[in-house]
Amino acid sequence: MGKNKRKPEFITLQRVEKSGLPPGTLEVVGIQEKEEVIITLIEFNENSFTEKRITSFQDILDCKDNKTVKWINVDGIHNTSVVEQIGKAFNIHPLTLEDIVNTDQRPKFEDYEFYDVAMMKMLYYDTDLHAEQLSIILLDNLVISFQEIHGGDAFDPIRERIKSAKGRIRKCGADYLAYALIDSIVDSYFTILEKIGDKLEALDEEIMTDPKPESLRKLHNMKLEMIFLRKSVWPLRDLINNIERSESKLFKESTSVYLRDVHDHTIRVIETVESYRDLISGMMDIYLSSLSNRMNEVMKVLTIISTIFIPVTFIAGVYGMNFDFMPELHSRWGYAGVWMLMLAIMITLGVYFKRKKWL
Repeated sequence: MGKNKRKPEFITLQRVEKSGLPPGTLEVVGIQEKEEVIITLIEFNENSFTEKRITSFQDILDCKDNKTVKWINVDGIHNTSVVEQIGKAFNIHPLTLEDIVNTDQRPKFEDYEFYDVAMMKMLYYDTDLHAEQLSIILLDNLVISFQEIHGGDAFDPIRERIKSAKGRIRKCGADYLAYALIDSIVDSYFTILEKIGDKLEALDEEIMTDPKPESLRKLHNMKLEMIFLRKSVWPLRDLINNIERSESKLFKESTSVYLRDVHDHTIRVIETVESYRDLISGMMDIYLSSLSNRMNEVMKVLTIISTIFIPVTFIAGVYGMNFDFMPELHSRWGYAGVWMLMLAIMITLGVYFKRKKWL
């Protein structure tokens, strides 16, 4: 992806840093990046397309022209002055700007007088799960997206569709573009779940054939990842429902059918996450059962060995006593006879345990 990804924090105390600050204060909650903020503008209609990097504040002000659909993408929210300037240019409420720079914000949708805002998690998966805060603001013929860090993202297919004029995206308005961005995020979850499914399948085979303490650590990490994934996906259902139920004039009636499709995809993702959580719990039970069975096998072998040698030890103890009047001690065949007796007992017990299928 090319991003400096960060692993999700399952227990966060970052909000303590903002304790006591007035509402609307722009204070970044999360990892403080030092890279340059990159702002790009994609402008299009049915017959034209342009893409450029915004280098001045005047370029942002020029985006207020409503003749074409515009998409401003901001990579990097650590520079709060840039976020504040964009907020002032488009009359974004300070509480919205505060939520944008809050990287542990719960996914949600809010409907304001002049704009709508949707916040969610953009997730990546290589060997571990990584998360990034994403905020999408919909105005009249304008979409502004704020990404926590810059680099690759899940929006490359959207950019390609706009550039090549494929599908409906160039023929529809900004509300359809906002839907397309949300849909792209939900679709990326399926890719992540597919990778997690492959990893779970390999881990299940490992646990069934050769469970190790390392297997339990992997299971625990995956359980934490599924908890975070669940926290990121479950609110999306409410987010889509709130968009459909809102009285916002920015989302047109023609876009509702596509939002319902995203809602169905979200339900499928949630169901898959829940099934994976149940699978991980079952795998933990299998792991513990495998260890218990292995311990039982070891104890069974040790018990059988002890049982075989108990009578032999008894005989050896009897003839190891230093009494003078023990007839067998002076017998010519006494030593060999005792050995034969002990071997006979051991063989008899071994055959008995074998017939009982204890061996």
